[in-house]
Formats: sequence, structure tokens, C-alpha cells
Amino acid sequence: MRRLMKLLLAAALIGAAAFWFVTKPQTVPASALAAPHTAHLANGKTMFDAGGCVSCHAPSKDDRTKLGGGIALTSPFGTFYTPNISSDSKDGIGGWSEAQFVTAMSKGTSPKGEHYYPSFPYAAYQRMTIADQRDLFAYLKTLPAVPGKARDHDVPFPFNIRLALGGWKFLFLDGKPFTQDAKQSAEWNRGAYLVNGLAHCAECHSPRNALGSIVERQRFAGGPNPEGEGWIPNITQKALAKWEVSDIAELLKTGTTPEFDNVGGSMASVVRNTAQLSDADRNAMAVYIKSLPAIDGPPRPEKR
Repeated sequence: MRRLMKLLLAAALIGAAAFWFVTKPQTVPASALAAPHTAHLANGKTMFDAGGCVSCHAPSKDDRTKLGGGIALTSPFGTFYTPNISSDSKDGIGGWSEAQFVTAMSKGTSPKGEHYYPSFPYAAYQRMTIADQRDLFAYLKTLPAVPGKARDHDVPFPFNIRLALGGWKFLFLDGKPFTQDAKQSAEWNRGAYLVNGLAHCAECHSPRNALGSIVERQRFAGGPNPEGEGWIPNITQKALAKWEVSDIAELLKTGTTPEFDNVGGSMASVVRNTAQLSDADRNAMAVYIKSLPAIDGPPRPEKR
């Protein structure tokens, strides 16, 4: 019996150590940013627009610069409220260091050392280069300070246990930045970088598993709206085979489809952001999207 108790205690200690290792929030040390960096504010604005920061953090659609947050994002796991990311030193990110910002973007860890929920799409933002993250941070700091904190998330048990998010990250956050495909053109690679990173298109245009992560084999193949209403369309060649690159680029600029219809819902908000990008960046995104192979998405429920 004594030997059994020792074995059980040892197993418990090993299990606790493994749980701590898996769930411990990861950070980017300041030493990783030791190399001098001259902020490129124009590039920071490009990152800002491609990332759709306004859609989630600017309550007033008439002012793209006031990022006080507080916008509700509904999901099967509860309702999340976007934080203040303005330059306010108390309620926003004005008091953050570069390392803390890069940590949030690539590791999903707050300055307090807590896990962020993946409603903040750091699984996509981790693909960004550190230089682009630093430029984005520099640009955000030029925008107005907005006082006030957003309300707490409305997330029921057990999803309100943030430590468990470490397990989610262990399974679904690979920590790999974007790598270029030497077999593809510079334009295709730029589009792939924007679509898979900043623009985080797959976050909405992909079905999700029971743990809320993208079903990789159906990436970009559409699925139920994460916010609970409607259906997000398939953007692979399964649905866009008849579209030209110019059609996709035009939609990203004006929201107009080849059938002269206009996008609505959350996609209209996306277009307000992609419309700010250069023609070259929109075309690069279109080139990449047009290259996506045809993939069947999940079956849509029958209309009643």
C-alpha cells in the first residue's frame, strides 16, 4: 500500500508538472527585439487596415481612429467583448512595451501573463513578421487615446477557466511565422501572407471543431457563422471557379460581386478595411485566393 501511494503521488506530481508546462502562458522576451528598428508608419497603417482592427475595436464606424473596444462577439462558447487598444496608457495599450505587444499578437498572452481567448485571432497573427508587428504597434500609438475599459467577457464555466486555454494553444497554436513558397511568385507570397496572417480570412471562412479550432482539411471552405447567424461562404475554387482574379480584387475594393450584387453583414465591414489597402495588395490577395484548390465545405442545413 505504501508503495502504491508513492506511485500515485509521483504520477500526480508528474501530471501537475506536465499540466503546468502545457498551460503556462508563453511570452516573447525583450531581448528578442533588441535589434534596432525604425518604425515604418505607412507599413503600420497597412497592417492596421489588413488586420481589420477597426471592425472589432472601433465602436463608431464614422471614426476609424478611436479604438475603445467594447464590441460584442458572440460564439458557441459565450460572448466576448473586444478590449480597448487605443494609445490610452491606463485603459488601452499606451503603457505596453513592444515585447508585450508582440507577445499578445504571436503568443496570445496579456501583459499580466494571462491567456487571451482565441476570439482575438492570434492563431493568424502569429504568421506576421516581428518587424510588421512592431510597425503596427508604432502606428497604433499615433492614434487618439480613448479612456474606458470594455466590460468582462460573458463566458460560462468551464470556458471561463483561462488556464485551460494553454491546452488549446498546445493543440492549435504552432508558433510558426509565415514562410514564403519559392515555387510561387512574389505577388502570390504577398497575398498568402496577408490572407493567412493579417486579414485572417480563414478565421471566418472555415468550419470549426468542437474545441473552436479551424478544421484544417476544410480551410477556406465556409461554414456556420461563428457569431451564430447565417452561413459564411466557401472561397475556394469550389465556389469561385468562375471568378477572375480581377473579380476578387474588385470585391475587396468595392464589395461588388461579378453579378453586381453587394456583400453584406460582417463582410461589408471587412471590405471597409480592405478598401484602404493598395491595389497591389488587394490584387495579391486575389491571386492567392484564386489559387486555393476546390474544397467541399460542410453541408448547409436545409432551409425550412
